[in-house]
Amino acid sequence: MSGPFSIPFEKLPPSLPIFPLPNAVVMPGCQLPLNIFEPRYLNMVFDALGSGRLIGMIQPDPAADGRDPKGVCRTGTAGRISFFNETGDGRLMIVLSGICRFDVTDEIATTRGYRRALVDWRRFACDYEEAKGSEGKDAVVALLNDYFTRKGLQIDQKAVAAMGTQQLVNWLTGVLPLELAERQALIEAVGLDERTQILTTLLHCETLERAADSSRRH
Repeated sequence: MSGPFSIPFEKLPPSLPIFPLPNAVVMPGCQLPLNIFEPRYLNMVFDALGSGRLIGMIQPDPAADGRDPKGVCRTGTAGRISFFNETGDGRLMIVLSGICRFDVTDEIATTRGYRRALVDWRRFACDYEEAKGSEGKDAVVALLNDYFTRKGLQIDQKAVAAMGTQQLVNWLTGVLPLELAERQALIEAVGLDERTQILTTLLHCETLERAADSSRRH
């Protein structure tokens, strides 16, 4: 991975502050803006700014079903704070730039209110490799156009055309209005081919469902 906010894979830290938040992911090469106002997460950001700037975004575990309010998925996405601004009312506006995914192996007790986890990066070393070619992109774009048309939304065709398959799939993983479990499936799919297949399946199912709904109404 290149760029001003990159960190060599071998220098990724053994632990991360984690921010459990549904449907908030920062896949490699993507960005995630966040508005921070809770005291514990203000602590988290200030601590991260003083030490590597990395924060792990992780979704609540959909299988927990309310039984464990602290239950989180075992795989998350890590971003580096690439922008921050302190507002006049004490909030922090930050932007995370996606670096690499991780697996949680354990949690560490903290005294600052937020949670911290021991993490394993090894399964996602491929996040540091730029995928070549455009295999699967045409199918994704075709389904995406139909998906946006059926939802009555606009899509920036020039921006999509300029993206490689990896960048497009990673971006869509974060921005599409998916169910939590669907988004998590994309996060956990290690290789680009697998993520692309899952994404095309999700888009295809969504367009089929909407077409069926429209047919029933008429």
